[in-house]
Amino acid sequence: MTIQVAALCDAATDYHGKLNILGTFDTILAAQFPVKHPQCSIAFRIAFDRMEEGSHKFRMSFVDEDGQPIMESMDLATEVVFPGETTFLSRNFIVNFQQLNFTKAGLYSIDLAMDGRQVTSIPLAVKKLEKQNPA
Repeated sequence: MTIQVAALCDAATDYHGKLNILGTFDTILAAQFPVKHPQCSIAFRIAFDRMEEGSHKFRMSFVDEDGQPIMESMDLATEVVFPGETTFLSRNFIVNFQQLNFTKAGLYSIDLAMDGRQVTSIPLAVKKLEKQNPA
């Protein structure tokens, strides 16, 4: 299995197996806390080798820098079936979020585990926007 893409973005779609990603980011700036981020998506593109054919369970967790969840973990399942002589198979996974709540500044991460083993992590920095003095 190969993680081809793991991105936090403004929006993502799957169009006939093509993963479309708009506006990737890794930092959110907020004037005050708590802050709600209005909308975003997490997009994964994963390639499976023939030997990985079968059922797989994914768990996606969104945690703060202390490892505490900021939302309930999500479980996703997929069945990987190879047609004919295909040697690899790619799957797109997209999760959309509305009104993500961040209570404090800090480092967050979106962690993805497959079959109980962590496979990738997407970092997110949430920072307080400092006022700049006019020159």
